[in-house]
Amino acid sequence: MHWITRERPKIDRLACPWLILRFIDPGADIVYVPAAEVVSTAARTGAIPFDVPNVEFTHHGANCTFDYFLKKYALTDPALHALAPIVRGADTDNHALAQQAAGLWAISAGLAHNIRDDQQLLQQGLVLYDALYSWAQHLQGQAHTQQPEEQLLVQVYTAYLKQAKDHPSPPAWTTQLRELIQDHLDTNLSLRLTEVADTVQVNPSYLSREFARYFDNLTFGEYIRKLRIDKAVQLLNSTAYSLGEIAYLTGFSDQSHFTRIFKQHTGQSPSTYRKKKAKT
Repeated sequence: MHWITRERPKIDRLACPWLILRFIDPGADIVYVPAAEVVSTAARTGAIPFDVPNVEFTHHGANCTFDYFLKKYALTDPALHALAPIVRGADTDNHALAQQAAGLWAISAGLAHNIRDDQQLLQQGLVLYDALYSWAQHLQGQAHTQQPEEQLLVQVYTAYLKQAKDHPSPPAWTTQLRELIQDHLDTNLSLRLTEVADTVQVNPSYLSREFARYFDNLTFGEYIRKLRIDKAVQLLNSTAYSLGEIAYLTGFSDQSHFTRIFKQHTGQSPSTYRKKKAKT
């Protein structure tokens, strides 16, 4: 069978092909294309798309695409299920799920940085996941540290990890995403969630699901509209621009659209707001 996904793989898009080739379809052909071309190319060629939004083989709830493959094909190998939280933690930036998740992310990101050809990257990924699978099968209980001093350091580090799990920091992509949104807002450019996800290198379904946790409990669309209204209020207070000009500068399609959304957020129209401010 032919399987197709987004180019420049790192975690799920290397782990899933390894799972396919080793346990599901040894003769599979794995194809990487730009994100915008996955679904159309799949429809044209009959390939099975995975790890993109709105397809069967993708993120579901808190689980990543690797988890779905395990469930779909009823793979019960304990070693595979030992790998699952490592892959999930690395893929979703939730490194508290497994101690090995941060290391898997670091190695995968480094491989992707060094190897620009996706098929060559896949071959290295197969080696990586073969090694992880062997560890999960045979070596999970084997400790690397032998001296008492080393064991003490491990205990301290384990306590640190537990504390970090209880008080997790926002994922790194949230900072990059805030800057990206602000840049687009300042330049009045439209912004789509799929494009944002590709830029910050996270799965679109995961970003859509997790966005509200780090952005004022708002969805992506709600947050963008809130920032646009905040900018509109600033322009109404500090400039003499017409409402049509402010609508354009804040990214609304026209003055009518701007007025409707502004009233939803503030309870009054932009013209009413400006008149009241002028009287104060």
